[in-house]
Amino acid sequence: MTSQTDTRPRAGRSERSAAEPPARFTDLLAAEWIKLRSLRSIPWFFLLTALTVIGMNANGARTSRADWATLTLSQQAYYAKFGALHDAFSRPSASLLLLAMSAVGAIAILSEQTTGLLRTTFTAAPARREVVAAKVVLTTAVAGGFGALLAAVSFWLDEAMLAGKYGGVPINHPGALRLVVASALLAPVGALVGLALGAVVRHSVATMVTLFLLLELIPLFAHDDTYWGAVVGNALPYNAWSRLLLPEHVAGTPFPSTLGGAWTVYAVWSAVGVVLAMTTVHQRDQ
Repeated sequence: MTSQTDTRPRAGRSERSAAEPPARFTDLLAAEWIKLRSLRSIPWFFLLTALTVIGMNANGARTSRADWATLTLSQQAYYAKFGALHDAFSRPSASLLLLAMSAVGAIAILSEQTTGLLRTTFTAAPARREVVAAKVVLTTAVAGGFGALLAAVSFWLDEAMLAGKYGGVPINHPGALRLVVASALLAPVGALVGLALGAVVRHSVATMVTLFLLLELIPLFAHDDTYWGAVVGNALPYNAWSRLLLPEHVAGTPFPSTLGGAWTVYAVWSAVGVVLAMTTVHQRDQ
């Protein structure tokens, strides 16, 4: 008895892959979440950043409470109106949060670019725009949630420390809610800036140096006593956050920004970050 060989064509690997449905956007989000949290330094980075930011803000409230008895009545009244609110989220902590979240945004894409994993990702999911969009959404959500947590904890912890006769203010105090929202949104703004620069520069050290120059050093040298200095300064995220701490009308500044202008700075930097990340990664050969 002789056996006959089965001559029917077998489905090749490429044919089976072609029959598989494309990845859903939720699948891409899940993949991005796995890649981000699998980085060993990320949990520790978030923990140390949270402890540092909250600790800096709490220390400001502690110092103000300890010095309360040395203030005059007019100084106490001024602190209760403005100082307690500014202690709830201090300028150094805002600067640290902005820089830290920009580093997270950069790491979200540089961790794949520097290892070559991004090429593998695009091979598995050829729809590059959808992949980058998932990275943008996840980075924004993680940074936004982290910023909201730090802003809320810092505000209520500080005001609890200052409650009673030490000048603590509630959330319905003029400017309090704006401070919390502005501080929370500073985190995703920084993350999107970092993501965009990481996509454009594609080098870890160069990206981090550029972020430091852009977000930390330039605000130090952009003075608002000249027109162009005010134009540059008012267009920076950190300076926009600083403006949102102040009342609606500011006196004594030759070229003041507005609250609406500060919110616009947030929106423009975020939008530019998204556009740069989407277009750069889509057009380049990774």
